[in-house]
Amino acid sequence: MGLEDKLKNKAEGLQGQGKEKVGDATDDKDMQAEGKSDQSKADLKQAGEKVKDAFKK
Repeated sequence: MGLEDKLKNKAEGLQGQGKEKVGDATDDKDMQAEGKSDQSKADLKQAGEKVKDAFKK
């Protein structure tokens, strides 16, 4: 996995955490859901990259 991909996925996950926390603070259910969705997408991308790395070895 390239370093750039790792950083992008990590940034997307952190952005999702931020959105979720803002949603919690403002009681905005849509923002909370969007944050959780962003985190899930980042986790899936990270898992896909790890699978790719496993097959490269």
